This record gives sequence, C-alpha cells and structure tokens, in this order.
Amino acid sequence: MTKLLSEFSVGERGVVKTVSGEGRLRRRLFDMGVTPGAEVLLRKKAPLGDPIEVTIRGYELTLRKTEADLVTMEAGK
Repeated sequence: MTKLLSEFSVGERGVVKTVSGEGRLRRRLFDMGVTPGAEVLLRKKAPLGDPIEVTIRGYELTLRKTEADLVTMEAGK
C-alpha cells in the first residue's frame, strides 16, 4: 500500500518510493539519505504530529511534517 511518510503510525516500516518537491528541499532530503529504495521505520511522533523521528540507513533522522509530506512510501515492507 502506498502512502506518505507523514501518514505513518509509530512503529510502522516502509520503503521510499519517490521524493517529490523541487530545488533545495528535495536536495536536502536526498543529502540526508531519503532516497528511493531506503528502508524507513517511524520511531516517534510529536504530540501534534510535527516533527517526526525516523530510522533510515542506520541513523535517527528528525523531519518536519512538510518534509515528510514529500516522501511517498510503500508501507509494510
């Protein structure tokens, strides 16, 4: 099932399918390791849903909800 990273629940895993957006923001996500094929685990979510903490490529990464909205995931992998 395909959904956005921002829609994941705590403990849910998935694989990055695409990263949308353009320019600096998209490049920043790529530089942080958010690239197609990367496995992601949602570790924590702030009470209001922003920011979120994920484990990707062996390290913890904190993303804003606006950044997570740009990442399309294949859930349940």
